[in-house]
Amino acid sequence: MEQSQIESINKELSTKEPVEIVKYAVKNFPGVYISFSGAEDVVLIDMAMQAKGDFKVFTLDTGRLHPETYRFIDKVREHYGIKIEVMFPEKETCEKLVTEKGFFSFYKEGHKECCQIRKVEPLKRKLASITSWITGQRHDQNPGTRANIPAIQMDPTFFSDRLIKFNPLANWTSKQVWRYIIDNSVPYNELHDKGYISIGCEPCTKSINPGQHEREGRWWWEDATKKECGLHLGNIKNK
Repeated sequence: MEQSQIESINKELSTKEPVEIVKYAVKNFPGVYISFSGAEDVVLIDMAMQAKGDFKVFTLDTGRLHPETYRFIDKVREHYGIKIEVMFPEKETCEKLVTEKGFFSFYKEGHKECCQIRKVEPLKRKLASITSWITGQRHDQNPGTRANIPAIQMDPTFFSDRLIKFNPLANWTSKQVWRYIIDNSVPYNELHDKGYISIGCEPCTKSINPGQHEREGRWWWEDATKKECGLHLGNIKNK
């Protein structure tokens, strides 16, 4: 698909509600994948189920997730009766990192290397085999890196010449996501009831206080303007 076509579709979809964007994705891109990790992604799964289109789901298991997150994955699998494909990091690379630098090198050296091994490489491996995917990115998640994400784009991070990326929730706020979850009885991670808002790996995620931005609980020891693990690094590159 040409960039001009993407821009035309984005102009049409940018004013649509998320459910309509998801419906467009699953109807026009059969086999499109939903990337699943958090509350936003289950909202997308719920919308895709309503659309009755052809979609698939995958998630990344970094090996450092909270026990609650593993229970959450199975809860979603059972609730919707769907298969969730799980991508793991490469064994040899992960072993080398931990053997040479220990389990918590990211506190001293930053999270990029660990995220590259545990998240980015498995994601890139998955995306190499598909042509379209749906993410739960929102503008208000990180004003420093996600303020301008469109409803549909050629993926600016991976395989930008062929990989189509949908961001149906781009214009929604966290409040709208949670209103949908409550109104539609959508499963969510029990950590949210303990003050966790944006949830990643256990060593790199903490609960936050009321009034704090949701990303303050992620990589809290680093610069707040660059809190991306690399899955959507194109948001920074294209700023």
